[in-house]
Amino acid sequence: MIYQDGYSLETRLRGVLKQLQDGTAYVAAASTFMGTLAQDLAETAVFSLKPEVRADARFYLKLAGRALGIRLASINDLYRAMGRGEIEPFTVPAVNVRGLTFDVARALFKAAVKKQCGAFIFELARTEMGYTSQPPAEYVAVIMAAAMREGFQGPLFIQGDHFQASAKAYASSPDEELDQLKALIRRSVSAGFYNIDIDSSTLVHLEFDDLRKQQHDNAAVCAELTRFIRSVEPEGITISVGGEIGEVGGHNSTVDEFTAFMSEYNKMLGEHQGISKISVQTGTSHGGVVLADGTVAEVNLDFDVLRSISEIARGRYGMGGTVQHGASTLPDDAFHNFPMNGACEVHLATGFQNIIFEHPSMPESFRESVYRYITETYAGDRKTDYSDAQFIYKTRKKGFGGKLKHDWWNLPKEVRHDFRSSLKSKFSFLFDELKVSDTQETVKRFVTAEPPLPNREAELQAALLEEI
Repeated sequence: MIYQDGYSLETRLRGVLKQLQDGTAYVAAASTFMGTLAQDLAETAVFSLKPEVRADARFYLKLAGRALGIRLASINDLYRAMGRGEIEPFTVPAVNVRGLTFDVARALFKAAVKKQCGAFIFELARTEMGYTSQPPAEYVAVIMAAAMREGFQGPLFIQGDHFQASAKAYASSPDEELDQLKALIRRSVSAGFYNIDIDSSTLVHLEFDDLRKQQHDNAAVCAELTRFIRSVEPEGITISVGGEIGEVGGHNSTVDEFTAFMSEYNKMLGEHQGISKISVQTGTSHGGVVLADGTVAEVNLDFDVLRSISEIARGRYGMGGTVQHGASTLPDDAFHNFPMNGACEVHLATGFQNIIFEHPSMPESFRESVYRYITETYAGDRKTDYSDAQFIYKTRKKGFGGKLKHDWWNLPKEVRHDFRSSLKSKFSFLFDELKVSDTQETVKRFVTAEPPLPNREAELQAALLEEI
């Protein structure tokens, strides 16, 4: 149910959620939010035609979530504990949810509760926010609703993935490009993204022989944005910041590149706390390498890169370790290698998207309508040598947003149930392989900071920005 006016929304919450004088709230019965209420609020937060009603729904979701023990959090302190050797290494899955967000998040939370997993991240990249039609404030609210629906409690990590500097835009007008990234960071932090991955690896200059010169612009931008993040992070929260030295799809990263980056980065960072992890290139690409028949080619992934750089990252810089991108389409027997080789985090997206698109419960007519929308809307994205299967596979991530977004949310209940069941099985498998099952108490022990109280005015300002 979508509430279209504030009176109806407040009437529904009367006797269920009560805001107290200190800004916190009291929830009369958690079971109410585990029923239909959480989904009603999520749908209102996304689809209400009035920005003030969307804002109120988001505010109430955060207020109720906090009262029910769900804390928007930074994973920084957990990674620092890894860097100090106080935690047996595991690899945190960071999941990009491009569409059907409430249902995908429910599946992940259901698996996490059963596996007692506390170490996982929801994330969304700068580009994904656009083509999936998911602004930061909406994304946080929907995930919070899913957490309540499944009875999850504890720190909740939401991350800005690939907050990436465009090499072309930076070359043309560096100040303007940085201002756009800073505006995105401010907006995301205000929404509850307390984990930010800066991707200025696009500014690496491989034409230089000297590694420090290669990494200088990358390090300079990463340092400037780190300083900016420290200036806007909430009191008491140290946002987890990630850096990147090798653009995904490029040549494999080396220890020397990493130390060159860190030398330049630390020189320009000043007294601020720096990055807690480093993304490297090991031979993967986002979404995998798709063949003409639409299948994905096998990848020869270099785990030595992860291990060697992680050892330096932890031993010399006190960081959590390395981050692996573009891994969700790897074979199942590859995932146990990540914790074995020191990766503190692995980014996963396309594999879950594939489960949805290729699920036997997906109505064929709906799948065809999505592919038709992609073909008509994104024809300009097609490479001249792509087969139809290659084009659809590489582009269908853009079939969740725009005019299709409401249709995804309104797929039949039994179809969405089947999606959740398959996704839950996959998440459960990954939790075990990545060694993050039974991490709930470890996470709570190291991640203790209290987030700021929900801010109704900030939610309204965010919703009004979406109207522009």
